[in-house]
Amino acid sequence: MYRDHTKVIKIGDKVIGGGNPILIQSMTNTRTENVQATVNQINELRKAGCDIIRCAVPTSAAAEALTKIKKQIDIPLVADIHFDYRLAIKAMENGADKIRINPGNIGSDDKLQAVVDVAKERNIPIRVGVNSGSLEKEIITKYGHVNAEGLVESALNKVKRIEDMGYDNLVISIKSSNVLMCIKAHELIAKETNYPLHVGITEAGTVNAGNIKSSVGLGIILYQGIGDTIRVSLTGEPVEEIKSAKLILKTLGYRTGGIEVVSCPTCGRTQIDLIKLTKEVEEMTENYDLDIKIAVMGCVVNGPGEAREADLGIAGGNGLGLLIKKGEIVRRVPEDELLDTLRHELDNWEG
Repeated sequence: MYRDHTKVIKIGDKVIGGGNPILIQSMTNTRTENVQATVNQINELRKAGCDIIRCAVPTSAAAEALTKIKKQIDIPLVADIHFDYRLAIKAMENGADKIRINPGNIGSDDKLQAVVDVAKERNIPIRVGVNSGSLEKEIITKYGHVNAEGLVESALNKVKRIEDMGYDNLVISIKSSNVLMCIKAHELIAKETNYPLHVGITEAGTVNAGNIKSSVGLGIILYQGIGDTIRVSLTGEPVEEIKSAKLILKTLGYRTGGIEVVSCPTCGRTQIDLIKLTKEVEEMTENYDLDIKIAVMGCVVNGPGEAREADLGIAGGNGLGLLIKKGEIVRRVPEDELLDTLRHELDNWEG
């Protein structure tokens, strides 16, 4: 499996590559110069399950803010820089645990060398990022259009530039909003390099559309053993990215822990507001540190059978509620007491 043989890279106090667990990243959408707002968002994301956070560094003030931000967070901080090599240097001097650059827009070799020299001195990893939207004209001309082969060639060319400068503490990222192109690009690059790969479907869209595209793309890529860190890129609140990433990893068996809520689709037999109840259960269970499965069923006829594989289940209809444990009905309660009954069970859970 590719992931088991990638180069081990240390990012702050986290380690990726070499078969280490796949880590979840997100990116703040605050102005990095606004230290308190940025810190608050980072800590919210960490609480939700974010392992590594990235901040945009478009200005000198943003680079300077990293020092104060670092003092108030406890997950690795990645600085995202485009165009100005001086910002990359300043970000590292101010505590960035890793920098994300596109060597194609950072400038001439002497400017890139200046960045590499500081990274080497401080042993700070560089993430080499290439997106389909920023592919060089000469590569597009070579292939006639943007494609997976071009993405891989561009990324490897940029990696070689840095390797030739004597540095290999690198992570590679090749992203596209085209899911099939992104999948193919990762399959190709996994055969060409052993650097850790940061995986994501860029510009995936809104929470609804973006989740579907990211689940399909990331699911196929990760299942093939490719990918050391991931980001689910959504046009929405960043915390939604963490929730989605955790569920993708858990669905694929790469993570355990946390309550998994399963629920049946509504049908003509449903005699309870199942949509509302399931949403309430999901919200209620977010703060429980239990590795169990809960089934929410809308029919007292089939509910117990369908919930058999869950640790706990609730079903309701016609004013009656059932609490189900390991497939067995253990309590009958009024329908409006189902949520409180489940909460009491979780508060006293012993397995």
